Amino acid sequence: MQPLRIVLAQPRGFCAGVVRAIDTVEGAIRKYGAPVYVRHEIVHNAHVVNDLRDKGAHFVEELSEVPDGAITIFSAHGVAHSVVEEARARGLPVLDATCPLVSRVHVQVRRHAAAGRAVVLIGHAGHVEVVGTMGQVDSPVHLVSCEADVERLVFPAGAEIAFVTQTTLSIDDTRGIIAALKARFPAILGPETSDICYATQNRQVAVRELCDSVDLLLV
Repeated sequence: MQPLRIVLAQPRGFCAGVVRAIDTVEGAIRKYGAPVYVRHEIVHNAHVVNDLRDKGAHFVEELSEVPDGAITIFSAHGVAHSVVEEARARGLPVLDATCPLVSRVHVQVRRHAAAGRAVVLIGHAGHVEVVGTMGQVDSPVHLVSCEADVERLVFPAGAEIAFVTQTTLSIDDTRGIIAALKARFPAILGPETSDICYATQNRQVAVRELCDSVDLLLV
């Protein structure tokens, strides 16, 4: 029998934004004691979520599930402006664990909307990050998930348009959609730098390369 050869991906593990979010929850439990309340799972990882739950974190979907005065944490995916306002109105002590890259996209959306531009978001409908990003402004944010969605976009003549992207998509996911947007709307404004999380992209590349040289890949 051939000896088993195990290859570890490089890079691997969590990005800095996820580590920061996990540390926020663990730090809150140490400082304030259990329970603390986290709006949505802090990250999409069952092992991490179960470990934090065992330590005293309560994961909820709505702030209405959070008792008055309880320590409240926003997940790494970010939240809509209405959620921030609801927490403020209730006087909840909030720790914001939103990934800094997601926060940067939020700033871009607000800036474009304030300048009167129509905003297009490349992302997956219903994803927690997308819900939070679309909720940054009162004006419509137009979600596109594929090139066919781009063809269905309709804007008034002369409208200024800008686009942003969900951070956890891959460059491969967005390349065709961005090309379609630029083909239909040549003057469209895009991010100064890529909104794609470089850590996510690097790990996706590592997985793709490993698939060419191993018999079984475990994630």
